[in-house]
This record gives sequence, structure tokens and C-alpha cells, in this order.
Amino acid sequence: MKYIASCSFGKDSLATIILAHLHGEPLDEVIYVEVMFDKDISGEIPEHRDFIYDVAIPKLESWGYPVTVLRSDRTYIDCFYHKLVKGKRKGMTQGFPMQGKCLINRECKLRPIRQYMKGQPKDLVQYIGIAVDESKRLERLDGNKISLLAKYGYTEAEAAKLCVEYGLLSPIYEFTSRGGCWFCPNARDKELRHIRKCHPGLWERLLKLEEEQDLAGGKWNTLKNISLHDKENKFYWEDQQISLF
Repeated sequence: MKYIASCSFGKDSLATIILAHLHGEPLDEVIYVEVMFDKDISGEIPEHRDFIYDVAIPKLESWGYPVTVLRSDRTYIDCFYHKLVKGKRKGMTQGFPMQGKCLINRECKLRPIRQYMKGQPKDLVQYIGIAVDESKRLERLDGNKISLLAKYGYTEAEAAKLCVEYGLLSPIYEFTSRGGCWFCPNARDKELRHIRKCHPGLWERLLKLEEEQDLAGGKWNTLKNISLHDKENKFYWEDQQISLF
């Protein structure tokens, strides 16, 4: 039987690995899927990517856990510029995700996981980072997926404290309560403000994408009809008001 831990390097998945280390739970491999914006730029918020490769992976490997990094053969940009071949928008460029469930998650994250799983034994056991206070998510776990956080009674807040104790809390929690790609259409204003302020080159890339013509999904968040240019205008005038006072 093989045991793996699916890890995003957020607090819950890292706390799961810490608990395996502390309690001698079997763990053969850590699996991380890195979504790429293009062939050179990670989809991770830069501070989080640096933490993953400079801090977290070396720590886990020092404990004897090999870390496998999976990447899709498709990037966010590949999906964005995909030409639609059917439906009423046939011939248009895909653009920003148009459905509630993220297209990028399906194409760039789930696909490499499924490909990886095809080569794994049928009796594989997978550790999933779901805290004891996430009852609805725990109910959806099937037979071969286990939550060590639930087994040892750790809430989300306690998982974060455990990560702090072992120097494994990502710096993203200084400005957000969730992980996710820096171009995620569900990002909150504080996350967008961080990208705009600390990584203006990435922010500019998104603005330029929204200026492309003939897009099926022409706005950053098509589901809620939210434009990044509207966000840029809002942030600009809020900054001006702060400067004034």
C-alpha cells in the first residue's frame, strides 16, 4: 500500500504532513501541482512560490519525504488563447473562464493529477488537508482519502499554529486567508491590491489580457461581470483619497 499527501503548501496540507511526521503515520510521497501562467511564470503568488521552493520543500525532504512537482502541459495562457470550435461563440478566443467552476483548475491542475494517478497502485491512500471544523468537506471524503487533521482533532486555526511552530506557515497569510493563483477570478480586493502594489508587472499582464479583442470571456470575472479595469480605477482613486488625507 502506498501513502501520499496532496499538498498546496497552504496551512492545512502542511499541517497534515507535520502530523504524519510527529505521529509516525506512513507517508511515501508528497504531491504538489503547480499551475503555470505561461511556460516561465508560475501561477502561484510570488511570495508563496518562493516559500514552497526555498523553505517548505527542503524541510519536507529533510524529513525523508520526497516531493513530486506535477505540471500540466497546458498553461493559463494556453487556455486563454484557445480558439473555440463549437457553440454560438465558435471561432472566438476563450479568454477569461466563463463558468462557475474554474476552467484552469480542470485543465491545469486536475488533469496532471489524473495522469499521475493512472500509474499508482489501486490501494493508494491519500492524505487530504481538511480540518476537523470543516464538516461538509469531511463528509465528501471517499474511502481512500484520509484527513489527519480530523483524526488528531485539529481545527483550521490550530493547523496554522502548528505550521508557525515548525516554520512552515506561508507568508501569503499576512495579506490573505486563502491560497490560489494570482490571476484567480475569485480573488478578493485585498489580494488584488497586493498584486497591484507588490507585483505591478503581473497586474499589468492581466490588464493587457482584458484589452484583447474578440474574447468569449472578455472580463476577468465573467460570472459576476467584474472588470479588472474597473478595479484599477477604483484602487487608483482610493489611493488618491488616502494620499489627500
